[in-house]
This record gives sequence, structure tokens and C-alpha cells, in this order.
Amino acid sequence: MTQPFYVTTPIYYVNDVPHLGHAYTTIVADALARCHQMMGDDVRYLTGTDEHGQKIAEVAAKRGVTPQQHCDEVAPRFLDTWRELGLGFGDAAAAHGFRRDFIRTTEPRHTAVVRKLWEAIRARRPDDLYLATYQGWYCVGCEAFYTESQLKAGATAGEWLCTTHEKPVAWVDKETSYFFKLSAYAEPLLAHIEAHPEFIQPEQYRNEVVSFLKGGLKDLSVSRTSFTWGIPVPDDPAHPGEAARHVMYVWFDALTNYLSNLGDPFASPPTPAVATYWPSVVHVIGKDILRFHAVYWPAFLLAAGLPLPRTVLCHGWWSIGGRKISKSIPATRVYPTILAGDLAGASSVPATGVDALRYFLLRETPLGNDGDLIYEGLIERYNADLANDLGNLINRSLTMLVRFGGGGVGARDEARAATGPHAALATVAAAAIKDAQAAFTAFAPSRGLEAVWRLVREANTYIAATEPWTLAKDPAKKPELDHVLHTLAAALWWTRLAIAPVLPATALALDGWLGAGVAEKDARWPDAAAFGRDVPALTPTASTPLFPRIDAARTAELIGKWLPPEPTAAVAAPVEAAAAAPAPVAPLAPTIAYEDFAKIDLRVGLVIAAEPVPKAKKLLKLTVDLGEARHRTIVAGIAEAFTAAALPGQRVLVVANLAPRELRGVTSEGMILAAGDDAILALGTITAAAPPGTRVK
Repeated sequence: MTQPFYVTTPIYYVNDVPHLGHAYTTIVADALARCHQMMGDDVRYLTGTDEHGQKIAEVAAKRGVTPQQHCDEVAPRFLDTWRELGLGFGDAAAAHGFRRDFIRTTEPRHTAVVRKLWEAIRARRPDDLYLATYQGWYCVGCEAFYTESQLKAGATAGEWLCTTHEKPVAWVDKETSYFFKLSAYAEPLLAHIEAHPEFIQPEQYRNEVVSFLKGGLKDLSVSRTSFTWGIPVPDDPAHPGEAARHVMYVWFDALTNYLSNLGDPFASPPTPAVATYWPSVVHVIGKDILRFHAVYWPAFLLAAGLPLPRTVLCHGWWSIGGRKISKSIPATRVYPTILAGDLAGASSVPATGVDALRYFLLRETPLGNDGDLIYEGLIERYNADLANDLGNLINRSLTMLVRFGGGGVGARDEARAATGPHAALATVAAAAIKDAQAAFTAFAPSRGLEAVWRLVREANTYIAATEPWTLAKDPAKKPELDHVLHTLAAALWWTRLAIAPVLPATALALDGWLGAGVAEKDARWPDAAAFGRDVPALTPTASTPLFPRIDAARTAELIGKWLPPEPTAAVAAPVEAAAAAPAPVAPLAPTIAYEDFAKIDLRVGLVIAAEPVPKAKKLLKLTVDLGEARHRTIVAGIAEAFTAAALPGQRVLVVANLAPRELRGVTSEGMILAAGDDAILALGTITAAAPPGTRVK
């Protein structure tokens, strides 16, 4: 039975060009949309641009243009990037079999619904919108106020930094504003979350929101008078008969796009698209905007008498070699279209460069966790999974179907299908397809791809076990050869379908070589009980290279291009070179049993930041990612050998289950392994692209 599935991305602020973080969120939503379309659902997909607020007004003023001119110039960059990444809008959207929308908050259709939302809240709950004054620390980048406990101290006295943007926040003196009575909605939201655990996913983010709500909510300023670039408060009773002085808070405005795209939710009856799609909506967002989507947005909806979203699906951040993406750091400015183009290399299907990037982003890190793009790891996964596993399977299988089957796919033998490697492949394929479907519908694309690759690898194993080239030499074995070729065609057909949500260009290329002629909008997810029995009429032809291996020379060339040299590169080496003769080796400690060693939990840790501990010349305070919900603080006695600037981005060995200990007023939550007795000579580091939290044994 067809079910509606409506998936959205955040609308992106038009103060930058799209970077890897934007691309990740948009690709996640795209893959989920494609998967649900293949499962027969009625799918709708939305992305767009957020174009109001103080930040846009300031950027436009610096450029000497109007805010609208600035938005009109920048918004198309996002749309163009999504088209280059194969997401498809405009005429191309029809090929996907579902509707794709791109919305801008300066569009009249959006402005009208934002005004109606404000009016509905004022009509239903007049006390929820009231005038008052406020003052506080304001981050223009977040468009949000923060308390000092939510900020971090800056380099100078009295300076506070936003923890998301690492930039100083500004103190806003008393200003009259409309406030929304957010404080009235903590209990209703807690009740909704308890009754609907699917409302916030994954679980760690649900727990974070619950903790935030239990701490109590403060009323929220939802208008500004210090700038005019926004949607005016309708019929502002504070200024009757005058042009409205208050413009709506940018988040009140921006979040409403998820509804304004569908039409008027306050119409009676509701606009058909609202009634059809809103109950199924899934908001895909990054963790930095969780509070806005899981607290503010549902509170606005409750106040207006509207249903809440089905799910807020939150993912972590991507860093580049352990460093947060920042416009001010050249090495972290990764443009996804350039990366995809470079990955395409000599491929016969250039769009597979986009597929390679999509695959890495969705496979490398479970959705919800932070991800780290290490270029060596990207190339390693490309070579292992795409060139060796998938590319090899497609090339070998199609070559044998053409050479030994004359372009046909043989005939299935039911008796043989139940025996030996034939049965083994069928069993693995059925389980893989079932597990992949369950993972994708549970918003776990990494697990979904892992399941699909079980099918790919088992199909390669099947080729080695059945040796079609040997069977082809013996005319008496033609019936067995025919069954093997048919089974290979079945494996390729299921592979073509299973990879389509994440590798759509590759799937279409494989479809063409198989001669299936199935349009993207007509492709359906395989029936796990039908392996080998659901192969359509195929006329295979030989393939051309899809994922040419990236050799050592090309690897060096690409990394040199992707990783520009820093102005003053810090090297993770001792401050003073140890050129002296080595000291005598210390005697070994007493022998221990394996059981004693097994009690030590060693993990790979990624150093995020480092700073000296005041009045402690040997100590550095490290912020270390161990793949957990929060980063750990670890105090290490390595300051005489390593500068703080040399450590961020290093993968170190951490004793993760060491009891916390207070050192010079700082609680240390682990131990970094290092070589040396009295003097530190080197750190215990990991050179491979092992994710933070990987166990070491």
C-alpha cells in the first residue's frame, strides 16, 4: 500500500557557497527519498534557501547591494550545485518519479503562510505573543541568543565565543521585542516525545532534547526592530496605523518553509498537499540546529493548533582531517562538485564521481555520528568497495554473459538453485536485501550499504566458486553454465536495484549494459523471496570502466590538490629534535596475564583541540573525539615535547576506561599513550584512517 513520505533538508543560509556539510544533509535526504520511491511510496522532497535576517542584511551592506539582490545572486548557486550533484530539479525531477521542490523564503507563497502562522497563534493563544524588552549575548551566525553558560570564554577579558562558529558574540542592549511564551511548552513537548519516540532520532539526540526540556524553557524573543530585512509582524498592535516596525525572528520565518511549500495549512479544508504529506514529514538536519527544530518549531505548531512533524532526524558534523569546516581555514574548504569531478577521473560514466562521493559520505559514518573526511580514507574506500568489489563484479559478470552466453542470460535450473554455491548466494542475497530495506527505512544508510555490499561480495565469491570460464570449455556442462549465467544476471539485477538510492548514475549505467530498459522512476526494490525468479528480459552488453583504480601517483596528485599547504604548517613532532644518543632502555615490568591486559580499553582518539594548562609547564589540555556523544577532556604531560598547535588532527591511542582524575583543576577523562621515560619522545598514533572510537587490541 502506497504511503506518503515527505523529506526535507534545512534551508541553507545564502551567505556562503555550498560546502561538504550542506552536501551531506542534502544527499542523505535524497537517498532516503529515492529509497522510499523504490518501495512504492508517494514521495516529496524539499530543500531551499533561507534569505532573511540580520546576517544577510549585513553581508549585503558590505557588498553595496540590496539584500534582495544578494539573495538573487547567491540562491542559484545552491540550486546549481544540487543539479551538478545529480539531485535533479526542474525538468530533471520527473525522472525520479517524485516531486522535488526548491523554496526561497523571499517567495510570496512562503511569506503568506508565515504571516498566517503568526496570526493563528495570536488568535488561539493571545497571551503567547507579548511585548517585552530583552538584552543578552547574540550570535549573528546562529541568529540566536545565548547565556554565558552556553558560550566559551574568548582570548580577551569579557569576550565570549559561540561554540558553533568559534566567533565572538555581540551584546545587545535593551530592545523591545515580541516574545513567544516558550516556557509554557516544556511539558507538552516532553509528553509528545514520550508518546512518540520516533519524533527525534537517533536516540542520543532525543535524550539531549529531553534533558534540555527538563531544565525548563525561557520565553523566546521572536521579533526585532534593529533591522528591517525580514517579514513584518502582521497588523502590529504595538504600532497601529503605522508601517510595522517589528520583523519576525528569522527562525520563526525559516522553519515555516516546511509547511509553506505544501500550501496553506490554515485553509478549511487544508490544502490537499498539506493533508497528504505533512503527517509523514521527516526533517533531516545537523545537530547544530536541533534545538530550533525539536523545541522551537514544535512549540510554534502546538500554539497554532497544527500537527507536529513525524520525525526530526539529526546527524553529526563533518570535519576535514579532524578540523571543523571553516571559511577561514583553506584546508577545510571542500567543494563537493570539485571532489566529485576529481573522483570521476577516467571513468566512462563521469557521473559516477558523484556516486563515489555519495557512497563515501553515507557509508563511512553511521547517521547521527560525527564524520571525518580523511582523503586517504576516501581513496581507500573508493578502491576497495567501488573499484575492487562493485566495479569488478560488474565488469567480470557482463564480460562472461556476453562471451559465454552470447548476450543472453541463460536459464534457471531449480534443482541446482537449491545446492552448493547457488543456494549460498541466494541465501545471502535475500538476507542482504531484507536487511538493507530495514536499515534504510530505519534511517541507517550506512548499515543499509553494508548489507548491500554483502550481496556484492558474495556474488564475487560465487564467480570464483563456479568458474564459468571452466564450464564453458566443456559442452556437456552447458546446462550448468546456463544456470550460473542466469544466477549472475540475477545478482547484477538486484545489485542494480539495491545501489540505486545511493549510486543512481551507476545503477542507470548498469541497467543500460544489462539491456533492462527500466526508467529510474519505474525501478522497484527487490522482493527478498524472489531471487533468480524476478529477472526481467535482459540483453547484456560489455561494460566500460566505471571506477578505475586510483594508484599511488594519482593519490598523491589528488591529495596535493585537495589539501593546500597551510601558511605555517604545524608538524606533530617534538619541539626540539632528539639527535642525541638514545638513553638506556628501562627494564621490563613484571609479566601480566592476558586477563589483566583485557581490562584496558584502548581506543583511537582524534585530537580536536589542545591548549596549555595554566601554571603547569608539562601539561596540555586536549579535547578528544572517541566517537561518543560528547568529546572528552584529557590532560597529558607532553607539553615539553609537543606544542598545542601540533596536535589537532592527530589520531592518538587512548586508555578510555581509566578513572577520571583531577589535575591542576581540570578533570582528565582518559590517558594518551606516549613513548619515553623521563622525557616524552613520541606519541602513540594511528596512521590509518581509523574512525574515532575504534578499539585497539
